Amino acid sequence: MAGRILIIGACGQIGTELTLKLREIHGNDQVVASDIRDGAKELMESGPFEILNATDETHIRQIINDYRVSEVYLMAAMLSATAEKAPMKAWHLNMDSLFHILNIAKEGIINKVFWPSSIAVFGPTTPKERTPQTTVMEPTTVYGISKQTGERWCEYYHRKFGVDVRSIRYPGIISYKTLPGGGTTDYAIEIFHEAIKNSSYKSFLAEDAALPMMYMDDAIKATVDIMQAPAEKIKIRSSYNLSAMSFTPEILASEIKKHIENFEISYEPDFRQSIAESWPSSINDSAAREDWGWKHEFDLEKLTGTMLEGVGETLKTTKN
Repeated sequence: MAGRILIIGACGQIGTELTLKLREIHGNDQVVASDIRDGAKELMESGPFEILNATDETHIRQIINDYRVSEVYLMAAMLSATAEKAPMKAWHLNMDSLFHILNIAKEGIINKVFWPSSIAVFGPTTPKERTPQTTVMEPTTVYGISKQTGERWCEYYHRKFGVDVRSIRYPGIISYKTLPGGGTTDYAIEIFHEAIKNSSYKSFLAEDAALPMMYMDDAIKATVDIMQAPAEKIKIRSSYNLSAMSFTPEILASEIKKHIENFEISYEPDFRQSIAESWPSSINDSAAREDWGWKHEFDLEKLTGTMLEGVGETLKTTKN
């Protein structure tokens, strides 16, 4: 029997849904969730769960040993907006956790690692339209700097030690099932909640702030697909560009108005606007499509309908 899968940071926005998907694929007992705090009820009750600090190497090794883990998904990180408020804490979490897992993999204790990067690795000097896979990367945020550094170390550990580490650069991820975690793209989740509750939303990004976005189901699909692909198909060991759609707050608002006619949006950009301005407005992900067959399923129209329905149901349940 194959070894178990460990997800570190399983209670986060992506980690929660990834854990449930992997349990669906591999069986509940085969996927060990872990985080520094308890998570959603469904996650906690559907399979094994451990309280774990991602910077505690001794405890990580103990859990890997106890559960006979062969694959690790390292989802723990401090995201862009939050990291700007606590730079050293963010650097410590984002980098130390990665080194722990890469070193454990180098020793042959685990066979495969997934570590997510982000469009935050790019910066103001990066070409903004259809940003290429290989291009200028001069990030200006703590989060982006840690992710770019992480990419270089992933590639180094693969080249030097043969570590089977795989990565994708997530764009903004949108979901109704879990709350956003302090990212610059969080407006694209908040807007649906406010549209249903108040028919209005005050955006912390400017109306023309175009950013690459993706519905959560596509992000999970990409994560599963890259990890299931044969090793020889993974030709990039830093991180793959990944894309589905790009839009601005104004474009998203006009799509919501097709469903909620009296919906109104206003704009009051804060510090997150300058972060957004440093990121690409669209991404070229042809390498992922060619190498391991990446294909997205959700466009803006399908995303909007799904989010309004999902958020509406969630708010109803909360009221009851």
